[in-house]
Amino acid sequence: MKRLTLITFSLILLLTGTRSTAQSGASQLNAPRYHIRQPDAIPLHGEWWFLLDPAGLGIANQWYRDGIAQESRQDKVTVPHCFSTDRRYEFYSGMAWYRKAFAWKKTSGKRVILHFDGAYYKTDVWMNGQKVGEHEGGYTPFRFDVTDQLKDGDNQLVVAVNNDTWKTNTIPGIKDTGGVNDGFIGWVNYGGITRPVYLTIEPEVYTENVKIETVPDLAKGTAVVKAKIRVRNASANAATPKTDIVVLWDKKPLPLKWKTNAASIPAGQTALLETEATLTAAQTRLWDLDQPNLYEMRTVVGADTLATQFGIRKIEVSGVQLLLNGKPVKVGGGNRVIDYPELGSLEPDWLVEKDFRLMKEAGMEFQRLTHYTPSEYFYDLADRYGMLIITEAGNWQLTPRQMDNDSMRTKFRSQFREMAERDWNHPSVIAYSVGNEYGSTTASGQRWTKDMIAYARELDPTRLYTFASMLLNSLPARPEDEASQYVDFVSTNTYGGHAKSLDHIHKLYPDKPVFISEWGTRSDGKGGEAGQAQHLSDVMVEIRKRPFVVGASWWTYNDYRSKLFGTNVNGFRPWGIVGPDRSPRLAYAVHQKEFSPVVIEKVNFRTGDAGVHQLTLKITSRGDFPTRPLKGYTLKAGETSIALPDLNPGESEEVTVPVRGFDKQIHVTVHKPTGFLTTQTDIELK
Repeated sequence: MKRLTLITFSLILLLTGTRSTAQSGASQLNAPRYHIRQPDAIPLHGEWWFLLDPAGLGIANQWYRDGIAQESRQDKVTVPHCFSTDRRYEFYSGMAWYRKAFAWKKTSGKRVILHFDGAYYKTDVWMNGQKVGEHEGGYTPFRFDVTDQLKDGDNQLVVAVNNDTWKTNTIPGIKDTGGVNDGFIGWVNYGGITRPVYLTIEPEVYTENVKIETVPDLAKGTAVVKAKIRVRNASANAATPKTDIVVLWDKKPLPLKWKTNAASIPAGQTALLETEATLTAAQTRLWDLDQPNLYEMRTVVGADTLATQFGIRKIEVSGVQLLLNGKPVKVGGGNRVIDYPELGSLEPDWLVEKDFRLMKEAGMEFQRLTHYTPSEYFYDLADRYGMLIITEAGNWQLTPRQMDNDSMRTKFRSQFREMAERDWNHPSVIAYSVGNEYGSTTASGQRWTKDMIAYARELDPTRLYTFASMLLNSLPARPEDEASQYVDFVSTNTYGGHAKSLDHIHKLYPDKPVFISEWGTRSDGKGGEAGQAQHLSDVMVEIRKRPFVVGASWWTYNDYRSKLFGTNVNGFRPWGIVGPDRSPRLAYAVHQKEFSPVVIEKVNFRTGDAGVHQLTLKITSRGDFPTRPLKGYTLKAGETSIALPDLNPGESEEVTVPVRGFDKQIHVTVHKPTGFLTTQTDIELK
């Protein structure tokens, strides 16, 4: 089987809390584990030879040939690898070379595919001195068929990676303004083979990808499940492979009738097979934030089996509301920049798990994350434990000239396609963004938005579409003068003057939901950490007054390194509610409280005999922001655990908690059905 999502033992540790925050970073740096989406993969991780090419002469001088490089002039590194975190190469931008030797025994009737989950930014690949391909883009996966380049015995894989990206023709890239320019964008161009690299062995007729689409009937409780299967025939003859589809719920196959088109695939060609089936009400379990129900689909095409998880959910916009399975949701979020001390842009499993838990428990559950796609493991966790994500490809403040350039448009489409084709089966992915803070009031920006959304909808019509605008806070005067006219919901980056800005946006687009894609203030600004926390609370007052706001994603969840103006001399931009090492700031607890859908209030406390007392609490499901139905939540007070009643937004109910002993206060927590903390408080017992 392939692509069967694995939740590893480390995640069990995450959920049970047996690995402390302090231990997880240091203990894992020596032996990091990286999630690979295909469980039958042959990893090429571990020790590689490495050297820099500052003059850029490696390709011309054929460094990819076997034996040309002197090992005495190379380093040994561990892949995945980020060379920018090596103090010797910290400020290096340019070509770097990686070399891996491995043994292989060729088999007939099979294809061998070489996969890269990510390498920053331009990559050239050779196998045994033969060029197998190249790729541009630092955060999306790519692959090459290396069957014909492999040989029996020792093989040499050589990879050249160039991180020299802050150019006007790269995506992301520096702004082409024609004026004064600082030469950098907002985050570091961490270079290297930064994500897993591995081989898979496929039959000659195999599935390249599958796109699963679900259409639930909310009234009947049923659902239609569709699959579009892209099949590659790498053999020398036409093939009509037999296709079988199995959907499993709770590891048991469902008895379904599939309608599948049969197709003859010419030799060396790729075809799209389509199939669909209907699930009964008894077979249908919806996916949402607190009940993230997942199915598994196994597509069997000839001798090839591919497995992937999916969820059944309906995401839609109705007026100013965002509806998940027909019910309005308003959720907080946070932008996560891929950056960690000594790791750079590497994302070992322990770090993804750590960030996921901290974000989930801070109430950061609806966000864009950042201007590029992170490792897929984060999305796996979001699927399994509930999170709403907008994925964004790298138009970061491109200028009109850049957005009108055919080459740039082609590069963006390529990166967007790779992102979408990786992420389109994740129920947590509810929307795509076509960029951030570009000139959306210009003709070029409007044309970009309209064209790229149209292109993206052809790839995936099942998601919502947006982009993050920085120009809506005071401009324009008319909705038709700005590109948000083309989106499903408005995304605004708003720093200060929130009440005035939000009202202006709502006046422009009165029938669209508003998502605050960025807001926040630095921890070293006015008032320091206390000022940052107070700003968070103050803005929440304004958000709650405006029912058209469906989400607010703090910039940023974590501090990150940058070369952009305004960065501190230590290299970090301290916007986070956690520091670079994920140590929580004062704003973390405030964010957790403000963005919990649950409010706890003390009603009374009665003392009893023999040290057994009664504490009465009022539990409220917020009716303003954030808000969603509460089902399956649990309250814990001391050693007592109580299942809370189901509550719709705005509803309250009192619960009585037995308290034993003579403590003057008790710590009360509320947990989601997935086990994650949502809010906590200390109650005085008097």
